[in-house]
Amino acid sequence: MALRPNPDREPNIELFIKAGLDGENVGNCPFCQRLFMVLWLKGVKFTVTTVDMKKKPAELKDLAPGTNPPFLLYNGELKTDFLKIEEFLEQTLAPPRYPHLSPTNKESFDVGADIFAKFSAFIKNSPTSKVHEKALLREFKRLDEYLNAPLPEEIDHNSAEDVLVSKRKFLDGNRLTLADCNLLPKLHVIKIAAKKYCDFDIPAEFSSVWRYLRNAYEREEFSQTCPADAEIERAYLSVASKK
Repeated sequence: MALRPNPDREPNIELFIKAGLDGENVGNCPFCQRLFMVLWLKGVKFTVTTVDMKKKPAELKDLAPGTNPPFLLYNGELKTDFLKIEEFLEQTLAPPRYPHLSPTNKESFDVGADIFAKFSAFIKNSPTSKVHEKALLREFKRLDEYLNAPLPEEIDHNSAEDVLVSKRKFLDGNRLTLADCNLLPKLHVIKIAAKKYCDFDIPAEFSSVWRYLRNAYEREEFSQTCPADAEIERAYLSVASKK
C-alpha cells in the first residue's frame, strides 16, 4: 500500500549556490541570492551548500551534470531552472503554513527589469561612454519615481488629505516580496562594482532608492545572504580590466 505524504511534515530542501573564491563562502551570484532570500522569507527549514565552480565535487557532477548553481533538491527531486524553482516554491510553500511572496502590483516587478542590463553595458564601456551611464541613471530615476509614488493601497479615498509621497519600505509595500528578491541582489552588485571600477555612486537625489536600500539592509534575509564586497569586486575584475 502506497503511503501518502504527510502534509504536516517539513519538506527536505537543499539549495546549492555558487561558492566564493575560497570555495566555501557565498559567491557572487544574484540568482543564487534570489532563491536564498525566497526560502528564508518562506520560513521553511532548508540547508545551503556552496559549490566550488573550479572543482565541482564528483557527487554534484553526478547530481546535476552540466548545471551551474543555483539548483535545488526538494524531497530528493532535482530542480535546475531558477525561475521555475521560484514559481514552484511559491506554489508549493503556500498559505496557511507559508506566506505568499508574490507582489500585489505587477509594476513592482517591471520597474527594475532593465537596470542590471544597463549596468552591465555601463561597466563594460565606462569611463569612455557617457551614453551608458545616462542609460543607467534613467533606470535609477524610474525606480526612484516608482518608490516615491504612493501605491493604490496607500491612498485613502475617504480622507481629505492627499498622500503625495509613499512611505513604504519596499517595492510592493512594507513586506519583502519576490520582486525584492529579484532586484535587491542586483542593486547590491551595482552599488559595489560600479563604485570600485567606475567611481559611480547612486546619486543622493534618488532618495527613495536609498531609503529602499537602507530598509533592505536592515533585514537579515537580505543582508545575511549578500556575498562579501570582495567577491563582487573579483567577479567584475576581468570585465573592468578589458576596458
